[in-house]
Amino acid sequence: MRILSGIQPSGRLHVGNYFGMMDPAIRLQDEGDAFYFIADYHSLTTVYSPQELSDNVRNVAVDFLACGLDPSKATFFRQSDVPEVTELAWLLSTVTPMGLLERCHSYKDKTARGHEATHGLFAYPVLMAADILIYDSNIVPVGEDQKQHIEVTRDIALKFNNRYGEVLVIPEAKIREDNAKVPGLDGQKMSKSYDNTLEIFGDEKATRKKIMSIITDSTPVETPKDPSKSIIVDLYRLVASGAEVATMEDDHKNGGVGYGEFKKRLFSAYWEYFKPMRKQRDELLTDPGYVDEITRKGASQARESAIATMRRVRKACGIH
Repeated sequence: MRILSGIQPSGRLHVGNYFGMMDPAIRLQDEGDAFYFIADYHSLTTVYSPQELSDNVRNVAVDFLACGLDPSKATFFRQSDVPEVTELAWLLSTVTPMGLLERCHSYKDKTARGHEATHGLFAYPVLMAADILIYDSNIVPVGEDQKQHIEVTRDIALKFNNRYGEVLVIPEAKIREDNAKVPGLDGQKMSKSYDNTLEIFGDEKATRKKIMSIITDSTPVETPKDPSKSIIVDLYRLVASGAEVATMEDDHKNGGVGYGEFKKRLFSAYWEYFKPMRKQRDELLTDPGYVDEITRKGASQARESAIATMRRVRKACGIH
């Protein structure tokens, strides 16, 4: 079973990235043949500085490895190190209906937030389909909010197969049942687009300041508070033990504890949760060549699969 997932290097990775994509991907390493890639081609629709992109790619590679990605279990590589994916994207685009792309919410969301309405942004789902299909992926783990991406990929693959024969493997989405949206510091979904993120490997002082700035209401210290409406509790649940979460919920309900204290508990749990990963990251940074070798080796393995797929695709299309 081939499992595929990717992550964009559009900035420093945050807690939403970790619990939304990275942690589930790391858990799946033992369940199949895992292919995980850094989607640098995709990030070109929103990241325009070459140096920023280069730095982001390296940080994503280091961060993912620090968080537990095991290169002996998973193939880890940069998207752009497998150039065949762009050829497949073009071939897929010849069977992709305009109406299918016009219905995709990602383009609408990003242009609504001020991103330039480029062809790359519009055709983003076709490149994403190529990412998935070129490796004969069987399973693509996604959150409920990303389900449309896999549905579009399946539609494109079926149209290609209807025209050229059974050439492409039709993937299945694996919806993460525990994939609750990670709230940002303002209560919206945590996203770099909203500037409301909590970085995985942020500076201690800056991170503490961010957590202490979480937006809360004006309920007095002595008054009971509803834990189900607390951003602090939602974030605490991700990094604290069940007993610690239960205590915080009780303290909300009983009153007598202020939001400032709850924020201090959240920072303490967050800092402790990522402590071993920070240590591993520091060790990785002492040997940049090791990280480069992992992604180079991963790209070589990924290209073997991609080249095999493209042989089938090119033959089916009559391109030799």
